[in-house]
Amino acid sequence: MKPVIFGLSGPVLTPDEAAFFREADPLGYILFGRNCVDRGQMRALTDSLRALSGRDDVPILIDQEGGRVARMAPPEWPAFPAGPAFDALYDVAPSSAIEAARANGQALALMLAEVGVNVNCAPLLDVRQPETTPAVGGRTFGSDPMRVAALGRAMLDGMARGGVVGVVKHMPGHGRGVVDSHYELPVVDADDAALERDIEPFRTLNNAPMGMTCHVVFTAWDAENPATLSPTVIRDVIRGRIGFDGLLMTDDIDMKALSGTAGDKAAQAIAAGCDVALDCWARMHEMEEIAGQLGDAPPETLARLDRAMASVRPAPGEIAELVAKREALLALA
Repeated sequence: MKPVIFGLSGPVLTPDEAAFFREADPLGYILFGRNCVDRGQMRALTDSLRALSGRDDVPILIDQEGGRVARMAPPEWPAFPAGPAFDALYDVAPSSAIEAARANGQALALMLAEVGVNVNCAPLLDVRQPETTPAVGGRTFGSDPMRVAALGRAMLDGMARGGVVGVVKHMPGHGRGVVDSHYELPVVDADDAALERDIEPFRTLNNAPMGMTCHVVFTAWDAENPATLSPTVIRDVIRGRIGFDGLLMTDDIDMKALSGTAGDKAAQAIAAGCDVALDCWARMHEMEEIAGQLGDAPPETLARLDRAMASVRPAPGEIAELVAKREALLALA
C-alpha cells in the first residue's frame, strides 16, 4: 500500500484510473465537488473504490466542514453551518454550543456515511487571530484555544457517533498565516512562547484519530521548511510537544505554498515524518510520478491507519432530528 491519498477526475472511475489505482494501491481517496452529483452516484462511486481496493474500510475522504467548504452541496444535500456559528453561541451559552456542535457533527457524518464516505477533513483547530487570512479565519471556532478545543472535540465526537472519522487541521496551527497557502507560502515569525497558544487545541485533542499538516513556515522552529516538509516541526512539535500519534497526512501537496514536482513534494513530506501525502487533483502523470517515488507504507503508518478507522462509535440518530436540535440551539445566540 502506497502512503498517498489520491483524488478522482469525475463522478465515476475511469478505466485508466481503475487500472492505475489497482496497481498503485493508494492508502485512500478524496472526493471533491466534481465527484458528488447525487446520492446514488456517490454510493456507486464509493462502492467501486472499496471493491477496487479490496478493503471495506479503505479511507474515502471529503472536505465537508460546513459553510463555504462543502463538496456535497444543496439542493441535493442540506447546507451545514461553519465554525463561527458555534463560536457565536458559545459567547452566550457554552454548553449549548458544545451540544450543537456535537449534534451537527453527527448529522453531518450520517449524511456522509449514507453515500459511503468514512473520513471527513474536519474540524479546524486553528486559533483565529486578528490577522488570520480569511481563507482560514472564516472557518474557525474562534480565537480562544480552550473554546476551539471544546467545540472541536464535540464535532469529533459527533462524527464518530455518525460512523465517520474526523481529521484535525491544520497542524500545528494556521491561525497566524496572513496569506492563503492555496496560492502562496505563509511565513509566521511569532516566537516559541506565542506559538504555545496555537498548538494548545491540538495538544488538548492529541488523541484525535487523524491530523493534517499546514503549509506554513514557523521561523521559531524551522526557518527553511514549511511544517509539511519539516522533520523538526513534525518530530519535535507535532509528535513531541503536541503528543499526536494519530495518522498524519499533508494538506494538498498541489497547493502553491509548496514548490517542486508532485513526486518530490510527496517524497519530502513522507521523509519529514508525515504518514500520508494528500494529492487531490487526479492528474494522471502526477499520480504516476508520486507512486513511482514512494515506497510502501511502513508498519507504524498501517497501525495508525487501523486505529483511526476503528475509532468510530456509531450511535442511533436521525439527520432531521439532529439538524432540528442544532438549529434550536443556534437560535439561542
